[in-house]
Amino acid sequence: MNWHDLFNAIALLLIFEGLLPFASPTSIKKVYKTMVETPESSLRLMGLASIVAGLVLLYIV
Repeated sequence: MNWHDLFNAIALLLIFEGLLPFASPTSIKKVYKTMVETPESSLRLMGLASIVAGLVLLYIV
């Protein structure tokens, strides 16, 4: 892996993160409101699941 790959990955992350707020700001507000009301333990579990899924995907690719 080189720096070019890392910057490409960060660029794609920013693009994907910006898609929902750009396409549907009302929906993202509802999602954020739901996140604020979700217990921290559930958010941590979702974060851990996301990390594990990402690691598995990286390993496969």
